[in-house]
Amino acid sequence: MGVVTVSASFGAGGAEIAPAVAERLGLPFYDRAIPAEVAGRLGVPVEEAEANDETVAHGLWRLITSLGTMPDIGSTGITNAPDERAYKVQTERVLGEIAAGPGGVLLGRAAAMVLRDRADALHVRLDGSPERRLAAAVEHFGRPAEEVRRERDAADAARVAYVKHFYRCDPTHARHYHLVVDSTVLPHDVVVDLVVQAARARGIGAH
Repeated sequence: MGVVTVSASFGAGGAEIAPAVAERLGLPFYDRAIPAEVAGRLGVPVEEAEANDETVAHGLWRLITSLGTMPDIGSTGITNAPDERAYKVQTERVLGEIAAGPGGVLLGRAAAMVLRDRADALHVRLDGSPERRLAAAVEHFGRPAEEVRRERDAADAARVAYVKHFYRCDPTHARHYHLVVDSTVLPHDVVVDLVVQAARARGIGAH
């Protein structure tokens, strides 16, 4: 089966493109199910797991403000009280089990970094210029541009900080992906076609 990881900057259409790719490939799509699974393993409410999730914008600033007080990676173990590192570890375990099991299309969660060594994976980055992403998000949400601009800037900065802190790399760099697409200048159905073709070229998808 294999996995397709989709990293999408704010306004790049990841929430529409990734499930469409999953449907075309005959694979499960994983987004909100991941923090729900993490919450169950840690014995916390789903809302608590979502507040520590890499893709949930409203919880990201809470995470970022805590990073400066966190010890360096590997210096401590995880205590009984779940902290940001506990959520990260459980998320990595869930991603690994999906990749080793049914496969699927994974949106966010720094999955390209977590699963970087798997031969049965396709790593995709969806991006575009900040202004085109803003215009797409304003059209999608129907909210004032300045409000959406603040949300875009917060989400972009926090997601980069999350990956840099935990994985020591910049998620915007093309070298982490097999396919990088400007999904603000191409129609989403064309982007879906590109990703599906790339995935099938790597033997990924229901057979």
